[in-house]
Amino acid sequence: MAENMEIRWHGRGGQGTVTAAKVFADACLSGGRHVQAFPEYGPERAGAPLRAFNRISDRELRLHCPVMNPNIVVVVDATLLDSIDIAAGVPDDAAFIINSSKDPKELRAKLHAKPSQRVFTVDATKIAVDTIGRPMPNATLVGALTKVSGLITIEAAMSDVEKSFGKKFSRKIIEGNIEATKRGYEEVLEG
Repeated sequence: MAENMEIRWHGRGGQGTVTAAKVFADACLSGGRHVQAFPEYGPERAGAPLRAFNRISDRELRLHCPVMNPNIVVVVDATLLDSIDIAAGVPDDAAFIINSSKDPKELRAKLHAKPSQRVFTVDATKIAVDTIGRPMPNATLVGALTKVSGLITIEAAMSDVEKSFGKKFSRKIIEGNIEATKRGYEEVLEG
């Protein structure tokens, strides 16, 4: 792992983007790493674009500002690709994970991704509907990020999803989110 891994999440209010960033950070923390997870809101309403950030490191984190040069960008809502520059500030070796049923090669072209940048897709919304009955893609994207980042095991991610969601939801919803996390890990595609 790089000494410091930075992740930027792009989503809309009500999609669980901030929760996903927190759950992933908690799983990394459980694995002994130093972490940060924090949101940046615009207008605080459902459907408004927002960003969330993670920093994960083997060393104490002292930086407290938005992530400007993320190693990984997670796009929770693919409609944002048409309205904001999700690739702003990304280094040449960055990875993109996009919630989409489209082929990653198609989105690679849309992003104008460099050959050294990796582009992944996972149909997180469909998986969420299949597993929990609602279009909440956050747990699925935690699974995809687990695979792409290699920072934690899928077992650690599923365990933290259970811990984080266990305080708020019924057993059926928790199990659905655990399954969504597992499927996100298994079904993420690179192009």
